Amino acid sequence: MTCWPVIDFHTHSLLSDGVLTPAELGRRVQVSGYAVLGLADHADPGTLPGLIETARASARALNGHMEGLTILPGVEITHVPPALIGDLVKKARDLGASHVVVHGETIVEPVRPGTNLAAIKAGADILAHPGLLTEEEAALAAEKGIYLELSARAGHSLANGLTAQLALRFGAALLVNSDGHAPGDWLTPERRRAVALGAGLDQTGYEALLAGAVRLAEVAQKRFDG
Repeated sequence: MTCWPVIDFHTHSLLSDGVLTPAELGRRVQVSGYAVLGLADHADPGTLPGLIETARASARALNGHMEGLTILPGVEITHVPPALIGDLVKKARDLGASHVVVHGETIVEPVRPGTNLAAIKAGADILAHPGLLTEEEAALAAEKGIYLELSARAGHSLANGLTAQLALRFGAALLVNSDGHAPGDWLTPERRRAVALGAGLDQTGYEALLAGAVRLAEVAQKRFDG
């Protein structure tokens, strides 16, 4: 069986509520088997520009000095009213975010109803921990090529089974992300596989998930380079 290096699009540094600088975060995940570290710190309309600028500066400075690891400067749009999500997704792309994550309707936080659908309609790259995902949302995510997250984070992971079930039924793409904030949160190849299979994927589905992560990483890298 091929051992795929870890690609994780959803991590947090001290640019938002994580505990590590991007440099220390990069070093710690580097030794955990990561090939791609996606920064996705929390942002709202006021913090988005500065956060993306700083994340891009960190990635530019560090890439090339962390053997085997690429850092991608994305963002997570978090607890924003659904009516604002479309404009923020576009703005994040215009500002140079490599990938745009939207904080979905997890069952353990008071996320506004309508957030999942707004994120999908806006064309965000990833809908994180979507909670009680609906059939309509899963079908639209499949149609628009939005990745649905299987979360390794406690609490958020409680709805992974539903997310996987609906994604498989409607043909939506899946990712496993850590949503890591502190040491001990990061994925390993073994933990990534356990999250995916524990959500109900078989080995074929898991390998499709891994291949999808590679494709999204290539898209995100082109955005960053461009």
